[in-house]
Amino acid sequence: MFGYRPSRGTDAAKALYEGMRSGGVLMSDGYEPYEAVARQHSLVHLGCWAHCRRYFHDALQALPKDKRGPDQLAAPFIELIGRLHHVEAQARRDVVDEHGLLSRRQKDSAPVLDQIKELALQHLHSVLPGSLLGKALRYVTAQWPKLERYVQDGRYPIDNNDCENAIRPFVIGRRNWLFADTQAGADASANLYSLLQTCLVNGIDGYRYLEALLVALPRAKTVEDFEALLPWRIAFP
Repeated sequence: MFGYRPSRGTDAAKALYEGMRSGGVLMSDGYEPYEAVARQHSLVHLGCWAHCRRYFHDALQALPKDKRGPDQLAAPFIELIGRLHHVEAQARRDVVDEHGLLSRRQKDSAPVLDQIKELALQHLHSVLPGSLLGKALRYVTAQWPKLERYVQDGRYPIDNNDCENAIRPFVIGRRNWLFADTQAGADASANLYSLLQTCLVNGIDGYRYLEALLVALPRAKTVEDFEALLPWRIAFP
């Protein structure tokens, strides 16, 4: 679902997630307003390991090429995070269910998490806080309760890469048109992208859906009429 807000404040986040059920799962990148959302709705709050890795990757890439060896402190973090993702990738290849994934995480991922935590705490106060590596260390330690939580349930994702990949076409397009002229236009754009993304995840041809929708939409009068036009319900001619 795409939604437009003129700001990124806490009120905007709360409005976007209004109606979430207690006990649901929210994964975020560490942006503070999501803390309030998780508390308000009693959500299981997960951290994203892809975002965490990015901090260490940026710290390593900022060094001259001849200094990016395995002896640099960022390198072992990237290697350890790679091990976590290897467990997930192997589970996907083996097509294990959520119970099998939980078992693998407890056996193979939990010890790696212990290594990451120990390494981060060991160097947290010996690196300049304002450096890229210092920011990476502060991020992983501050987000740790959320980052380690995914090993508690085989249904929890390790990162939000699927979501990031889903929004990439919108982000690339936004670079072309730069801005929406009005808030109404931004809302309309968000609604349209939400419908098309829903078609994608349901295996529905988006162009065919829009053809059927635009023909049937003028005849819709009631809530039930509009619900019948949702991508997974609409009757194609």
